[in-house]
Amino acid sequence: MKILLDEKALHDGVAGMARQIELAYEGRHLTIVGVLTGSVVLMADLIRLIQLPMRVGVIQASSYRGATTERGDLIINSELMIDISNRDVLLVDDIFDTGHTLTRVIEKMHEFEPSSIRSAVLLKKEGRVEVDYTPDFAAFDIPDEFVVGYGLDYEDMYRNLPYLAALEQNDLEEHAALSMNQR
Repeated sequence: MKILLDEKALHDGVAGMARQIELAYEGRHLTIVGVLTGSVVLMADLIRLIQLPMRVGVIQASSYRGATTERGDLIINSELMIDISNRDVLLVDDIFDTGHTLTRVIEKMHEFEPSSIRSAVLLKKEGRVEVDYTPDFAAFDIPDEFVVGYGLDYEDMYRNLPYLAALEQNDLEEHAALSMNQR
């Protein structure tokens, strides 16, 4: 794997984004909603860094299934989400790629009538956006590569890596061979 962001760079970028969020919500209560499952590491770090009164919840959204790097149909499950009506909401997600997932989740969340919704992402992928939307907060811009680590996965693996890495072709082949041996 090719390491794109090491642990220190990730920490510094997330801490910088946390400061921006604090300034934007200064003097207000915040409801942070993380998009499962990719945002859990980012959300855990953010809620420890942001020094504001807050509530924390999750929403489930997924558009990737199995051994694919191609987007499929988006499934959104809001049953796990806390009450967001009349609240200032910060939606936290791992990556802003084409933008379809984030914009659809925001549309869904508007049904619950929050006072406001802003978004924060760990990564904005360069050259992939297909929607007319930009996240309010982003820690990093990255090249158009398939990345894992710090919550991001490939076939539900690699989320635990403390750094962000790009999967290369030999990594995919190695992963496929290991997966075949475990079946």
